[in-house]
Amino acid sequence: MGYLTGAADVVVIGGGHAGIEAALAAARLGRSALLITSNLDSIGNMPCNPSIGGAAKGQLVREIDALGGEMGRAADACGIQFRMLNRGKGPAVHSPRAQEDRADYKQYMKQVLESCPNLSLRQAEAAEIDVRQGRVQGVACVGGAYFQAKAVVVCAGVFLNSRIFIGDYSQQAGPDGLAAACQLTASLEKLGLRTRRFKTGTPARVNARSIDFSVLEAQQGDYPPQPFSFGFEGELFNDSLCWLTYTNARTHDVIRAALDRSPLYGGEIQGVGPRYCPSIEDKIVRFSTKERHQVFIEPCGKNSGEMYLQGLSTSLPEDVQLEFVRTIVGLEQAEIMRPGYAIEYDCLDPTQLTLGLAARAIPGLFAAGQICGTSGYEEAAAQGLLAGVNAARYVIGQEPLILSRSDGYIGALVDDIVTKGTNEPYRMMTSRSEYRLLLRQDNADYRLTPIGRQIGLASQQRLEKMERDYRLAEEEIARLSKKAVSGPVLAQILAQQGSAPVSQGILLADLLRRPEISYASLAAVDPDRPSLSEKVREQVEIQIKYQGYIQRELRQVEEQKRLEERLLPPDLDYLGMNTLRLEARQKLDAMRPRSLGQAARISGVSPSDIGALMIVLSQRGR
Repeated sequence: MGYLTGAADVVVIGGGHAGIEAALAAARLGRSALLITSNLDSIGNMPCNPSIGGAAKGQLVREIDALGGEMGRAADACGIQFRMLNRGKGPAVHSPRAQEDRADYKQYMKQVLESCPNLSLRQAEAAEIDVRQGRVQGVACVGGAYFQAKAVVVCAGVFLNSRIFIGDYSQQAGPDGLAAACQLTASLEKLGLRTRRFKTGTPARVNARSIDFSVLEAQQGDYPPQPFSFGFEGELFNDSLCWLTYTNARTHDVIRAALDRSPLYGGEIQGVGPRYCPSIEDKIVRFSTKERHQVFIEPCGKNSGEMYLQGLSTSLPEDVQLEFVRTIVGLEQAEIMRPGYAIEYDCLDPTQLTLGLAARAIPGLFAAGQICGTSGYEEAAAQGLLAGVNAARYVIGQEPLILSRSDGYIGALVDDIVTKGTNEPYRMMTSRSEYRLLLRQDNADYRLTPIGRQIGLASQQRLEKMERDYRLAEEEIARLSKKAVSGPVLAQILAQQGSAPVSQGILLADLLRRPEISYASLAAVDPDRPSLSEKVREQVEIQIKYQGYIQRELRQVEEQKRLEERLLPPDLDYLGMNTLRLEARQKLDAMRPRSLGQAARISGVSPSDIGALMIVLSQRGR
């Protein structure tokens, strides 16, 4: 296995967004941790769009922050434009997003890792997971270095046997021209883990000086900007603009004429790509009747001239890329600085993992991030945090942290990939959660900071601040539910807001339930209102306006909780249960679900199978 170079309680492989959170979580929980990455200068790299958050992804970042993770703080420190998406819709889908300074973000994360107690960094390529006596013993690296470990978290991202494609050119390499990890896949397969081949890609980057911004539609940031971190103190600035343009018929004609030169359609690319983030050539083919597609032009940093062409991910040859980019309004003279490319890589079948992201058959081995079949920085960081926490807990014999679907988007994400699996790069969306009105971005601290404090990541100060805010919100809701108002001032306010008049006194809470009435608009008829922070005012308004819907989802959570609390013994002989269908027996035996609720979500297990399983459990109990 090489020469003994060092030892740590937890060794993390990979310095991307999953690896960062995993290493920080393990170290902050008091375990000695070592992060191994092939290039220390690429820690926290954003090879795709340098942005954090977005629809559902913003919820993940706020949950990471509420638990005590780092991504939200980094996004606030390095953000150059902040927006809250979906403001025109209900609060269930409001999602924060920030454009980041790519260079600053990498520097910030590297500095946080370097200064973290209990955490060491090492530039090396991990080659083999050492498993002996039925459990993880260490990690061997290319070149002979060997590190002893009690637990290992694999966060290799898209680097396993990765290959980039640009037209008919291909090369074994990782994103941004970094080296591929060429040996670790074989080690994982040798341990009995199933792998698969996925694909993703990026668009070209162009020089800002070659863009005609005068003909583009500017995308402003919010004022005032809203931070990701619940503990943020200070001021945020929207220093940068993003821009919007569109493809057109000429663009589509150029791409169609060059499809025979696309490795995606020529068969060179075998990996499965993300359905919800297709390449531009895939869009042209799949949506052939659509006349145009959006192109967001977004800066890579305050001091960078590179602009990211969001929406134009491609694997077409460089000459075709330049030709179709220059058909787009504002980009007629565009100078490409980095061509777009597709990248294929190995990843694990995530159904081999537990809800704590541990490999079922290999004690001490954990995995997180794109190696688990997901896509996106935020999904990776969320998994990294959970895997790092559970690796740290495993080392000292503690039970793993399991987040349920009703705890947060992190719980839904992990449950989806582990229980249902994924046949394509998995992307988190608000529609994937059945409890999205409860799992809003604004209340992630209320849901998860107590858990973060309990496991030792969130501070007591953060917990007390959260409890104070929600206590003030409850007190204000109670006051509004008791105070009635009437009179000519109220009549004037209702008329201004286009709201139906009232003939007698009405409770302030009942007024606030009207869609057109806001908490702020009632100030003139409510002189006794206390001085509250924006955070508290937001909670008051949401909880009153959506009280009925919230109560309905809470009842659904309670109903589901009964199934989740029916834990399944780990030694159940599913294959011997003749009352179950053969497919269900095989799926249950392979998955070994933690609870009856998880068993019910396994593809191929029917409601009748669950009923039969409940009978078996009752008989076993007697």
